[in-house]
Amino acid sequence: MTMDPEADRLVGVAARLFAELGFDGTSMRLIADAAGVDVEWLTARAGGKHQLYAEVMLRAHRAEREVLNAAVAAFTPAREGLIELADAYLDFYATHPQILALWLHRWMGDAADVPGLEDLYSRPLSALLLNAVRDLIPADIDAEHLLWTVVWCVYGFLAGGMRYLDPHRGQGRRGRPPSTEELEDFRAYLHAMIIHMTTPVSGSAR
Repeated sequence: MTMDPEADRLVGVAARLFAELGFDGTSMRLIADAAGVDVEWLTARAGGKHQLYAEVMLRAHRAEREVLNAAVAAFTPAREGLIELADAYLDFYATHPQILALWLHRWMGDAADVPGLEDLYSRPLSALLLNAVRDLIPADIDAEHLLWTVVWCVYGFLAGGMRYLDPHRGQGRRGRPPSTEELEDFRAYLHAMIIHMTTPVSGSAR
């Protein structure tokens, strides 16, 4: 899609609504009203709903790919490198909650009539990371499961927060971004999990 400033603005409005309501819950009328235009103008300048969604997801992918490509390029094949990759992933999604929300909607079955984005976008990034880290993963740990364990943890923490037994600590966020303290507590846990999961047990080293 060739972008002019107005089309770029309209895609931005669509991205916000798709992140808040999902593709299925967002109509062209809703996007047009939020942008202060009529549906005909919206369609002429930025395309129909499927075109808008495709552009939104492409932009989201490009932003993530840029960060992960840079992280992999700087990767050192050691445990510290694994932790730095995890930090890059965590920091990307902590600072891009809209992109997190777009993918979470898809995880819940949103936009079922726009298939293939996972194969187009998620799979190549997973392969990029796996190729970088696979030799550092102990033989008794499935590298792909470990990669996705980090993904699941990051998504779950950023989307929902923690429910502590201590009633005086934060009890979930309901859309509130994590505080610096919450984020650093989770980061420390993520580091510890990676260290433990990549420490070979006797007889399992590659």
